[in-house]
Amino acid sequence: MSAEGRLIAGRYRLQQQIGSGAMGVVWQAVDERLHRTVAVKQLLLQPGYTPEETEEARQRAMREGRIAARLQHQNAIVVFDVAEDEGQPVLVMEYLPSQSLSSVIEEQGVLPPLQVARIGVQVSGALAAAHMAGIVHRDLKPGNILLGDNDIAKITDFGISRAIGDVAVTKSGILAGTPAYLAPEVALGRDPAPASDVFSLGSTLYAAIEGGPPFGVDENAISLLHRVARGQIEPPQQAGPMTPALMQLLRPDPVDRPTMAQARELLQAVLDGRPIPNTSPNGGWQRPQAAPPRTPPAGNRMGPPPAANPPTMIGGAVPAQQVAPRRNYRQIALWLLAIVVAVLVGVLAANAFGDGTPQGQPDPSAPPQTPPGTSASSTTATTTTATTTSEAATTSSSPPSTSVMRQPSADEIVDVVRKYYSLVPGKLDQAWNLLGPNLQSQGKDRYEGFWKTIENVKIIGEPVQSGANVFVTLQFTKGHSKITESHVLGMVTTPDGKPLINTDRRN
Repeated sequence: MSAEGRLIAGRYRLQQQIGSGAMGVVWQAVDERLHRTVAVKQLLLQPGYTPEETEEARQRAMREGRIAARLQHQNAIVVFDVAEDEGQPVLVMEYLPSQSLSSVIEEQGVLPPLQVARIGVQVSGALAAAHMAGIVHRDLKPGNILLGDNDIAKITDFGISRAIGDVAVTKSGILAGTPAYLAPEVALGRDPAPASDVFSLGSTLYAAIEGGPPFGVDENAISLLHRVARGQIEPPQQAGPMTPALMQLLRPDPVDRPTMAQARELLQAVLDGRPIPNTSPNGGWQRPQAAPPRTPPAGNRMGPPPAANPPTMIGGAVPAQQVAPRRNYRQIALWLLAIVVAVLVGVLAANAFGDGTPQGQPDPSAPPQTPPGTSASSTTATTTTATTTSEAATTSSSPPSTSVMRQPSADEIVDVVRKYYSLVPGKLDQAWNLLGPNLQSQGKDRYEGFWKTIENVKIIGEPVQSGANVFVTLQFTKGHSKITESHVLGMVTTPDGKPLINTDRRN
């Protein structure tokens, strides 16, 4: 590794080492051409590469560094130059006297929610600008957020993780970097995208408040990767007003997450003490659209063509579906002919053997005699009923069709929460019907006794739905006191698709 006093790329004089990690070593240096202090980061390529792979990784690191240099934002560390030293890529960046967020968490423990919101507003602003420029960070974590004087926060290392193979399985089978802050879709092998940065931002802010990432830590990186892929997080316990914003950033489906610009609005609302907006699912991202159905051939009014409809080849045979109607007519004609033949054979047989029945003996093929005292119409009705019953029994013996229980939408779930708190404490009978079996098990007397102590309750901001939970901030009025609390409501769905509030936990 380069020693103090060495000159890099003919202009950057190394002064002192200020950091190191899996991705490389950072030096404080002086740009002797422009006479300014800079940070020089020498990237370390992962071991186990062939010479060809090493060269490819080096070129990729240089390319990613040049892409990162396009970003100019007050809350992003600027990349000034991309160079080489002893065959290793080197980034020359803005120097910021600072500590990383990870160092601050280690030294001070958890941070207050509003301080974390202030950091998040700055970082999300830089990331939103990066996404607008087509740059994805790919490795957002506390170690990549620098905290300087005057509460300034800046993010660093855009795109470098992918460039040098960090947070990826190397050829030797070792997982480089920690997956604790990855989005579930990245843990499943998909390429990082802007929505992945949103989740990683949520994980980073969660760690600053709770003391650790939402999926925990594990020395076995592969085991941790599996937990991340499942996307099941524990709701934060100490986030307070940050809880609704965090749960929106940490939605497991990337399509349901806010954009980075929307994330900044959420965090700014927390900082300002305003109601937290609820970004509607699919508001920021779009799923790939399915290809439109093919137009049926001209003159075909029988419906859409088969799903596996091969294209008509020029000079080739006519597709099968175009001759299908002729084949259907031919089959119908053959069936009619067979029926006619069967009838003729039956008539001939009746003529040949009709007189062979002994006199006075009942014909086995004849219908039964009408019992005495029973009208013909009642017998007919009885026969018809028996036939119908037989058919019904046959039908009932067939396997029952599988019905899928209707799942309520996010809007329906949130509407039930809004309706419930509009009913209490004045209309407790109606409100009771919106509770699930777990809450109703407390008994209605106890339930009514609690609400008799409350004069009024209202929702502050917008309820936020995440999976089976709804996060809501409530203001209770008791006498001359107003108490504000954050609650996590666990929802259940009845067989007919009606959402109910089944659990209530104060956050």
